[in-house]
Amino acid sequence: MDLKSGYPFWAVRNGLMHAFPPLENDLNCEVLVVGGGISGALIADELCAHGHDVALIEQRDIGWGSTAASTALLQYEIDTHLIDLAQRYGEEAAVRAYQACADAIPAICAVAAPFRDVDCHRMASLYYASKRGHQAVLAEECALRARHGFDVRWLDSDAVADEYGIRAPGAILSALAARIDPYRLTYRLLMRLHKRGCGVYDRTVLDTLTPTARGVTATTLGGARIRARHVVLATGYAGQRWLKPSVARNRSSYAFITDPIHPDLLGPLRETMAWESARPYLYLRSTGDNRLLIGGEDDAIDLPARRDRRVESKTGKLLKKIAKLFPHLPLQPAFSWGGTFAETHDGLPFFGPHPQWGPRVLFAMAYGGNGITYSMIGAGLLRSRIERRRHPLAGLFGFERLG
Repeated sequence: MDLKSGYPFWAVRNGLMHAFPPLENDLNCEVLVVGGGISGALIADELCAHGHDVALIEQRDIGWGSTAASTALLQYEIDTHLIDLAQRYGEEAAVRAYQACADAIPAICAVAAPFRDVDCHRMASLYYASKRGHQAVLAEECALRARHGFDVRWLDSDAVADEYGIRAPGAILSALAARIDPYRLTYRLLMRLHKRGCGVYDRTVLDTLTPTARGVTATTLGGARIRARHVVLATGYAGQRWLKPSVARNRSSYAFITDPIHPDLLGPLRETMAWESARPYLYLRSTGDNRLLIGGEDDAIDLPARRDRRVESKTGKLLKKIAKLFPHLPLQPAFSWGGTFAETHDGLPFFGPHPQWGPRVLFAMAYGGNGITYSMIGAGLLRSRIERRRHPLAGLFGFERLG
């Protein structure tokens, strides 16, 4: 499955950081992780750190799927408002989901801390009303978050203009967010695991899975057989091929990154990411070398060739929108790209077993705008499942919520 178009910045900037060997021989392990993107890397790291015997396989080079196209805005704010989740699942469950995402941000920063070159940096998040009609909903959302202890502040139109130069009816300013280079972190984690003796294999394509009551046998297109007690399918948006019917719909999103901009011109955007209430939404965040990464213009395209053809025109639309917001900024696109992402019906991910495959095949579907944050949560959730411990989010973030 072709998950990206154009020239994703992370892969261009970092190149092929390390070549892992393909799997050529049969293998036994406790947990086989399928997928060498940021989700698979975080899950494998969590399991290995707690004493589990893990092997990981990836069909491409490591990080070359949707991780290379990720814009990596780390937010606790789910694409579905807290007030809407509360109506659907109850306020207690909705707050639990938001709080888990909030806890995941410092957890990701802790995982990244040993690696000084992954641009992990804490930021604030500005969620502004695109239209006057959105103001009341965002104000209600801000009040509910504040009531449950989230560090938020409501900005009226004057404050949004004074502090950020954006003309908007109002905005929620959240103190907790972060940015990261997901491609580089994926390599750093898997290079460390490989050095510690965990098997990491790229250019190894999973062909079949045969689960039994005591384990799972996986075979590769190259003929290798892997026997494991558990298999984790962390194959991103391609993971739906293992399920019928699918549990999400694939879409495309587009992004570009600018040349470096002088820090004085960036001003508060150096430390604050911004996104709007319209759907699909425009979003932006800075990088450690003072570029702006701008994304949005999502559409329902799930055909790589059509997505490829749209990158240039979508970049033009994004550029026009962001230039209208910040006319003083020199917004010269350096690289632009498009990528696949998936949306669930409620904006929440799926982690755990599915009835089609039994208890030993575990899915890691970190779908939606919070993919990396969800993956950090999912790493702990899946470890709990493997260790036969109940996780407080197992139901809400599992397939059982589909009824």
